[in-house]
Amino acid sequence: MRAVIVLCLFSVIFAKEEEIGLWTNSNKINSRLSYDVYHTTEEIDNYLKEIAETYPNVAKLETPSNSFNGRPINLLKVSTTNFEDKSKPIILIDGGMHGREWLTIPPVTYAIHKLVENVTEPDLLDKFDWIFLPIANPDSYNFSIVSSVVWRKTRSTDNHPLSVVCLGADMDRNFEFAWRPIGPEGTPCTPLYPGNRPFSEIETRNLRDIIQENLNRLRMYISFDSFGSKVLYPWGHEPTLSTQALGLHTVGVAMAEAMNKYAEDNDHPFPLGYSVGSEAIMRGYSVGGMSTDYAHSVGVFLTFKIEVHGFFGGYFQAPRYIIPTVLENWEGIVAGARRAFTLF
Repeated sequence: MRAVIVLCLFSVIFAKEEEIGLWTNSNKINSRLSYDVYHTTEEIDNYLKEIAETYPNVAKLETPSNSFNGRPINLLKVSTTNFEDKSKPIILIDGGMHGREWLTIPPVTYAIHKLVENVTEPDLLDKFDWIFLPIANPDSYNFSIVSSVVWRKTRSTDNHPLSVVCLGADMDRNFEFAWRPIGPEGTPCTPLYPGNRPFSEIETRNLRDIIQENLNRLRMYISFDSFGSKVLYPWGHEPTLSTQALGLHTVGVAMAEAMNKYAEDNDHPFPLGYSVGSEAIMRGYSVGGMSTDYAHSVGVFLTFKIEVHGFFGGYFQAPRYIIPTVLENWEGIVAGARRAFTLF
C-alpha cells in the first residue's frame, strides 16, 4: 500500500512538473535578462549596468560598497525625477540575502524590467522613487552557484578564530535590532550564526547604510526570502505585534490577495496561495537581528518579507519556476505599493 501511495504521489508531481514547464513556455518574458535560467553575479551586474546606460533619464547604477571578497554590491535607483523630488516616498526592494536562495533574485530584477523596460504601471513611477538591491550578498550567491549550492552565510573570515574554517555569518541575523549571540545560533559553524557582533558583516552594514541614507523618505521595504509562500511583517524577534500592525496587515493582505488572484486568473499550474501575518507568530519561533525588524525599528513604516514558493524543491528550484514566481510577485509589489500610497 505504501509503495502505491508513493507511486501515485510521484505521478502527481511529474504531471505538475510537466504542466509548469508548458505554462512557463507560454509565458515567456521579453527582457534583456532572460528568466529561463539562473544568472551569475556578473550577468546580473551587467544587466544593471546596461539598464542604467540605456535609460539614463530613469535609472542610475550605484555601488555603495564592495563585498568581503571585493565584489561590487550594486543597486539601481529608478526615478522620473532623479531622486530630487523630496516629496516622493521611496520603496526599497532586495533579494539574494542568503546565497542558496536563488529564486529571491529574479523578482527584484523583474521589478526593474517592469518599471524601466516594459512600463505598464506608470503610476508607480509617478508616485514613488525606487531602490533595487538584487544581490544583497554577492559572495554568498556566487559561492552557492559555483561551489556549494547549500551555502547560506556571508564569506567573511574575520568573525572569530575559526573563521578560516567556518566562514561568514547569517546576514539576516546580523542587524543590530534584537541581535542574539546566544543559543544554537551562536555557534560559529552553524549556517544561522549571527556574527560576533551586530553589523559585523560588510554586506549588512551596506544595507544598513542604504536604509539610513534614505530614511527621511523610505516608506516601504520588501525583502525577498525563501521559502514558504508567506507575506511577513514585524515583529520577527518576538511573537508580538507592531504598533503599526493595522497598516502592515492591510498592505500585506493587498499583496497576498493580488498574487493569489493572479495565480487563479491565469491558470497558474501551482496556485499554492500566500498567507499573511507577523513573522514570529506565523513561523512559530522568533529570530533576532533581521533586516525587516531593523528597518521597522528605525522608522520605516512598512517592512515586509515575501517568502517565495518552495514548490517541490524547497530552496532549490528548477529554472522553470522562475517565470511563474516573478509574474505573481510583481502583482504583489504593484498592489502593495498602491495600497501603501493611500496610507502615507
